[in-house]
Amino acid sequence: MSEGGEQRPPRRGPNRVALLGLGYACLALAGIGVVLPLMPTTIFLIVAAWAFGRANPQLRERLRAHPRFGATLRHWEDHGSISPRAKRAALTGMAAGWLMVAAVFRNMLASAIAGLCLVGVAAYVVSRPSSPKAAAPRPEPAPPAPR
Repeated sequence: MSEGGEQRPPRRGPNRVALLGLGYACLALAGIGVVLPLMPTTIFLIVAAWAFGRANPQLRERLRAHPRFGATLRHWEDHGSISPRAKRAALTGMAAGWLMVAAVFRNMLASAIAGLCLVGVAAYVVSRPSSPKAAAPRPEPAPPAPR
């Protein structure tokens, strides 16, 4: 959906191919994130759903209907909410990632920059509602104008 809420027709030509490529690449990265504890999963699923929504809405709907990941996507897209479990996983992953940066680089400046970025992201994650019930529903898309 576009910013105004109306349904956009699928893209055509090279843009469609690029969006499908982005969607499948993000889907692959999300798959890697399922098995690697420090690799995020949800953000790649969100980007994949966005790309598929613009290139092939049926693929987006398949992601939204997925038995394992569909609810997370629907809650984010429809309400902007992140479950407490996902918040804990995100914060734990960010903390572990920062510890790895600090240990590998052993550079105070690099650690501080990474830490500041992660604190900003963590603040955003924590500020999101924890359930769809706590979030105000996003407006329904307006029906397309008659032609």
